[in-house]
Amino acid sequence: MMRPMVSVILATKNAEQSIEKALKSVKKQTHKNIELIIVDNHSTDKTLTIAKKFTKKVYTFGPERSSQRNFGARKSRGEYLMFLDADMYLSQKVIEKCVNLSTKSKIDGIYIPEIIDGKNYWSKVRNFERQFYNGTVIDAVRFVSIKIFDKTGGFDENLYAGEDWDLDRRVRKIGKTAIIDRPLYHDENAFSLKKYFQKKNYYSLGIKKYENKWSSDAEIQKQLGFWYRYFGVFIENGKWRRLIMHPFLTCGMMFLKIHLGFLYLLNKAK
Repeated sequence: MMRPMVSVILATKNAEQSIEKALKSVKKQTHKNIELIIVDNHSTDKTLTIAKKFTKKVYTFGPERSSQRNFGARKSRGEYLMFLDADMYLSQKVIEKCVNLSTKSKIDGIYIPEIIDGKNYWSKVRNFERQFYNGTVIDAVRFVSIKIFDKTGGFDENLYAGEDWDLDRRVRKIGKTAIIDRPLYHDENAFSLKKYFQKKNYYSLGIKKYENKWSSDAEIQKQLGFWYRYFGVFIENGKWRRLIMHPFLTCGMMFLKIHLGFLYLLNKAK
């Protein structure tokens, strides 16, 4: 019996340093019925050249990830969609686990635990922080059935920040979600504090549209509010023990979050 087809959609832009690792990880999956779709936003480096070594389904489309992902979904033939960033790569059984959980338990959207891959101190801090978010409202589904994706209308193309939270909300409103026990990896070996703050500043400018769309409800207060983002998510369900066990990483995490908080407040005031 043929296993369900999964369409893996990568939205890319100038990703020559990381995309090959991402694509190789897709090819090495234990689940083999995979369609690989690359939607590139007018790269000026070797991204397209590398992508074409792995799949014929390479397209140029923009201007942002939301429209790129929706375009990829329209080109897909799979029963399920997985949205992967070009600087991410999968552990070997991720797609198999997603398919099994989706088919056996009738799950519509799946969260995939994320591990930050990097050797420097700040990458380790980022990984420490990210582990608190898995399966919370700060996380977002990455694997969805095409049926639920079509019912939600896909990504909101008016959003370039919070678009994954926005889709996640709409999936949860009409479908069932769950989390698997296999991770994907976010490659941050070239992590730079300067670039990190520049990137976060760019997205904090766009988060207003997402916030306005959902009218500052209770979930918004968790995702963007001070209490949950700085305290609640780190202490709920006994997670506070990790803070005590890793004080050096906890201090670094608080340093990053305080700086990001100032950026968000400054941009909100504009």
